[in-house]
Amino acid sequence: MRLIRMFLATALTFSALTAHADSKDVARLTQLLEKSQTLNGRFSQMTLDGSGTQLQESQGSMTLQRPGLFNWHIDPPQEQLMVSDGKKVTLWDPDLQQVTIKTLDQRLTQTPALLLSGDVSKISESFDITSKEAGGVVDFVLKPKTKDTLFDNLRLSFRNGLINDMQLVDNVGQRTNILFTGVTANQPVAKDKFQFQIPKGADVIQE
Repeated sequence: MRLIRMFLATALTFSALTAHADSKDVARLTQLLEKSQTLNGRFSQMTLDGSGTQLQESQGSMTLQRPGLFNWHIDPPQEQLMVSDGKKVTLWDPDLQQVTIKTLDQRLTQTPALLLSGDVSKISESFDITSKEAGGVVDFVLKPKTKDTLFDNLRLSFRNGLINDMQLVDNVGQRTNILFTGVTANQPVAKDKFQFQIPKGADVIQE
């Protein structure tokens, strides 16, 4: 389930600004995130190692809803699915016929997906935040305040008030870029979108 796990804890390098969280930056990022109570769209994801060599590339669709609900689906041929009901995260790998279920870690520094779907009221407690704006695009650079994190740096970019891309870098320099397309906000979402029925005969792993 490598592709799915990368969304939770991997990376794309960028030149991080070294500054402590500015109250205006925090307020603006919080406002942009909370503005979208639901999100639907497509994504393309590319992962590179520390030398810039491409490791993986994928495409798929995502649906998110606050607080903490998300459905992240990677298209075939490397199909995978990650579903959160706000308490548990289910990872489904149809090739392996394997389901992995684990408790959702609510810490924003542990699960970048929660920045788009979770409670961001304590975002300034978790990150130092800086921002810059050019040509209608606002970039926020988030640096975790603690070492107990799954990534070293995170950048969120918004275009016209909607998430445009996400870039992450981990502590070994592995990088991931996620570009979102066709994003719509605050559209109704069926409740079963965030529920997963375990297929008959699948191996189930509880973590």
